[in-house]
Amino acid sequence: MDQTIEMTAAPASPKAGRFDQVGIALHWLTLLLVIGQFTLIWLLDQAGDDGAAAGQLLTAHRSEGVALWCVVVFRLVWRSRFAHLPPFPGSMPRWRQLAAKANEYGLYALLLVQPLTGLGDTIWRGKPLTLVIWRVPRLVHADKAVFHLMHGLHELGALALVCLVAMHAAAALLHGLVLRDGVLQRMLPWTARHPR
Repeated sequence: MDQTIEMTAAPASPKAGRFDQVGIALHWLTLLLVIGQFTLIWLLDQAGDDGAAAGQLLTAHRSEGVALWCVVVFRLVWRSRFAHLPPFPGSMPRWRQLAAKANEYGLYALLLVQPLTGLGDTIWRGKPLTLVIWRVPRLVHADKAVFHLMHGLHELGALALVCLVAMHAAAALLHGLVLRDGVLQRMLPWTARHPR
């Protein structure tokens, strides 16, 4: 007697699972560093003609930019090898999942490129610089064309970063306050752990 067994896929969970604790910590550390970077630039604008204060703020901005780059690289390594990446909730449409992925990859790309264009801006001024406590000698002769290119890319990248972060935050609030599908809660450090 021939019997056929019908295989059915398990229904998708309506709620999102949680990221691992290291991934959550790295997410919020990245956000704090990004906020710190924009705060330092705002303070630099407020410093006006105070050359000493401007120099200290630029050193802090550059040093924090290097730290941010290192955190993002570590985050990508963690994500690719060790992280728990919960699937999107079954209720989330495919187009919204693709938009979330595009935003996420755009943020990673900008967070990697932005410190490099800032460092390029600094190096191509043709002057020594300080990173944390390390005094870096002049590496190249000044090149105004390359400096202006790097400076323009750095400013454009900052604007793009603000836009992507705003979209990311708006989407998180939509999921948390309107859709209530667990997407926001999976990245909050104080919410209860969902089963994997």
